Amino acid sequence: MMQRGLETEAPAWLQRWHVSLPVVSYDLIIPTDERRDLAVGWLILGLAALIGAGVFSVLLVLARTPYLQHLFPVADFFRVALVVHVDLSVLVWFLALGAVLWSINSTERLTGMGWLALAIAAAGTAIICIAPFVGNSLPLMSNYVPVLDDALFLTGLAMFGFGVLLLVLRGLISVPMVGTHPDGTGSLRFGLNAAVVSTAVALIALVWSFLKIPAGLTGRPYYEVLFWGAGHVIQFTYTLLMLVAWLWLASACGARVPLTPRVALLMFGIALVSVFLIPVIYLAYDVTAVEHRRLMTWLMQFGGGLAILPVALAVIAGLLGGERVPPVARPLRAALITSIVLFGVGGIIGFMIQGSNVKIPAHYHGSIVGVTLALMGVVYLLLPRLGFGEPAGRWATLQAYLYGAGQLLHVIGLVWSGGYGVQRKVAGSEQVLTSFQEVAAMGLMGLGGLIAVVGGLLFVAVVLHAMLRQPRAVQP
Repeated sequence: MMQRGLETEAPAWLQRWHVSLPVVSYDLIIPTDERRDLAVGWLILGLAALIGAGVFSVLLVLARTPYLQHLFPVADFFRVALVVHVDLSVLVWFLALGAVLWSINSTERLTGMGWLALAIAAAGTAIICIAPFVGNSLPLMSNYVPVLDDALFLTGLAMFGFGVLLLVLRGLISVPMVGTHPDGTGSLRFGLNAAVVSTAVALIALVWSFLKIPAGLTGRPYYEVLFWGAGHVIQFTYTLLMLVAWLWLASACGARVPLTPRVALLMFGIALVSVFLIPVIYLAYDVTAVEHRRLMTWLMQFGGGLAILPVALAVIAGLLGGERVPPVARPLRAALITSIVLFGVGGIIGFMIQGSNVKIPAHYHGSIVGVTLALMGVVYLLLPRLGFGEPAGRWATLQAYLYGAGQLLHVIGLVWSGGYGVQRKVAGSEQVLTSFQEVAAMGLMGLGGLIAVVGGLLFVAVVLHAMLRQPRAVQP
């Protein structure tokens, strides 16, 4: 029978196929030494970033919602809130959760460097959150890493970047061997190792762009050029982390994924090979050249996307033919299903983009939320293994579906609005909503955004409740 909640029975041919499949366990071994404590530290930073992002997201969603937007100093405050929200919910959250996985997937070497990286990154994150309320912050909506043109904010951002640099250096030095582990464990380790390498290349691209920016370039054009290359490369890191999460969550749900460890390793390798083409683009074209921008975009679209569809189809097939999921694994399945759906919707919208309108944020909201939901599922999976209590099953399952549904409505509203030409990165009267359809579409966006905010806050509540409960014996 199908898993509970999917209502229909798997086709007979799929059931017979799964019977003949070998059982492959995509799992990671959780250390019980200082590396586990380091992983917990990074997890706390990630949760703090989500809490901060949630506060700012409430303000920016209300700043775009019809009939409520006039209650706020819309345009300027909307952009300030958007800058901090994006940097916390994408940059800090993703890399902090990457650090959780890299700390688990490491040898015992240089744990002191890991703690130093965490301390510096946490201090930088705190400064990023404080900066909007101190001094005059000018928001610059550069792609990938928007900034406030303010010395305090830029100091915090630089500190967080230096913390990530130390994190990556330790990750490269303490990289574990992959061939000594059975089944899918070695494949997942390779995927995480590849994510460290892609992050290192992203940092190299950032420095390369900084050194090659023409003199006299200032303001948003400066930061646009500075973060364009690194921003594209870091997407490979996020994709690799998501693919690792998909396979790990699928196995934890009892799914028989029709993907051998060697094929999984090949999928991770495809994304990694694409990363090594980045220096070729930098050597061929100047960082301000149109060709540089186009090649970086094409490489991200095609090189980064090649491995996603096969892994997604394999995971879906495994879920369809799996056994009934026990209650403890239902939050994992919910996070996995919603992750695949949102990421798929975001990918489809990417092919619909024409011009500069809100279809663009609809595309990256779907993709980014797909990664976020996968990482949320990993957090639920890791909590008891890190020595905390089990997450409350019903609430955790509800959270994944609530957050996913809210984000889906948010994305649909943006796509609908984009069809009427509503521009991106604007709010209030600047949106120029002249028809009922435009108002309804942005209203749907606002409703979905508020539902997603509730889902995000519920995630934080579920995780904190599990962390504060009486810990059980650490699971292997």
